Amino acid sequence: MLDPLLLSRIQFGFVITCHILFPAFTIGLASWLAFLEWRWLRTRDGLWRDLYFFWLKIFAVSFGMGVVSGIVMSFQFGTNWSVLSEKAGNILGPLLSYEVLTAFFLEATFLGVMLFGWKRVPERLHFLATCMVALGTLISTFWIIAANSWMQTPAGYTLTADGVFEPASWWAIIFNPSFPYRLSHMVLAAFITTCFVIGGVSAGYLRRGVHREAGMRMLKLAVAFAAITVPLQVLVGDLHGLNVGEHQPTKLAAMEAHWEAGAPGEGVPLVLFAVPNADAERNDYEIAIPRLGSLILTHSLDGEIQPLKAVPPSERPPVAPVFFGFRVMVGLGVAMLLLALGSALAWWRGRLFDAGSALGQGLIRGWRWMTFSGFVALVAGWYVVEIGRQPYVVYGLLRTADAVSAVDGRSVLFSLLVFAVVYLVVFGAGLWYLVKLVRKGPQPHEPAPDTEAGEKTPARPLSLMDDTDIASPGVRS
Repeated sequence: MLDPLLLSRIQFGFVITCHILFPAFTIGLASWLAFLEWRWLRTRDGLWRDLYFFWLKIFAVSFGMGVVSGIVMSFQFGTNWSVLSEKAGNILGPLLSYEVLTAFFLEATFLGVMLFGWKRVPERLHFLATCMVALGTLISTFWIIAANSWMQTPAGYTLTADGVFEPASWWAIIFNPSFPYRLSHMVLAAFITTCFVIGGVSAGYLRRGVHREAGMRMLKLAVAFAAITVPLQVLVGDLHGLNVGEHQPTKLAAMEAHWEAGAPGEGVPLVLFAVPNADAERNDYEIAIPRLGSLILTHSLDGEIQPLKAVPPSERPPVAPVFFGFRVMVGLGVAMLLLALGSALAWWRGRLFDAGSALGQGLIRGWRWMTFSGFVALVAGWYVVEIGRQPYVVYGLLRTADAVSAVDGRSVLFSLLVFAVVYLVVFGAGLWYLVKLVRKGPQPHEPAPDTEAGEKTPARPLSLMDDTDIASPGVRS
């Protein structure tokens, strides 16, 4: 028998996995574009301009794929999760509408100027458009995280006799207990994801011996940015973990596969590896360091966290995916930290770009290997967040099983298969084109005329596939 609940969860998980990759990338990429254009305006160095147009094309394709995959998610609230919409729509609906009214309208206003306005508007206006698009991506993140955080740590609501959530304080709803930590964590994750893509692409050029000047310049910026933001992300992640322990203790217990409390004063071990056994309520093949878990999770050597056995099995999330997802995220974060700090030290010593230095060549190779590490860590983190709040869709108040639509399992399976096929075709083509652009690399772009002085250029049709187009300088499809 086809279970519509399980299939609806798989379908939403599949869609959000495909979707989150593109917004996270474009959040960081929009700010990167603003930085590149600012440097071009300040220095008039043609390489900054060439890099801007190179990454602008990649941004345009990624932004488009993010919009396409995001639209599908909105429909699922009505088709697969109508009870959730009925019960929590009074809160989630306005929050998602605020995103449209602020972020989408802002991006729609300036995105066309950013993509097609070069040489048609004054330079400062074009730079303003780039900045506004970057701001729009951050505003969009604000509202999406506010809605999701409210589902994780609900606040500022009242419940009617029918179990419908009514807003009591929008300030408390938006700035719910987990919102500041989750917003900071997500924005930094998006920036770091983009940073490692830029660094990995740069390292690839250096290894191939092409676009060397552009590769060196981008890799230096990636190293400097990563050396600052990755340690900051570690700090934010620690604060976020303390918040999870306070407001979602069962999720934290699943992250650590912590089944039962030890003897008084024994503390919580840090489980490096284990195979959680939910049926036996224990860990198999466990490798752990005594007390270190307490120090990390509570900042005390003898601190305690709520064990999984403190709640009945029906109140626990699936432990294994949460446990392993958390370790994938943390493991990649540690690798990013070591690579960023090691690269910064090698750069300071003048060995990062030394072809005869084994250290420098090893670090360049490391950046290539870590190109997509941000995406993997991001998805793993989202799995921890979303699976870890189960069996609730609104934590502690509305169970996922009670939020699903009364639909036939065969219908859900059919739509899931259709989504999979369409996504494979659309995103496969998009990713193929992105790879083609990256392999081509940044190309020289002609200097822009002095539009500030009022010089006119003849109008002509613009196409994203035209090699004279601002979104595709020097690249033919």
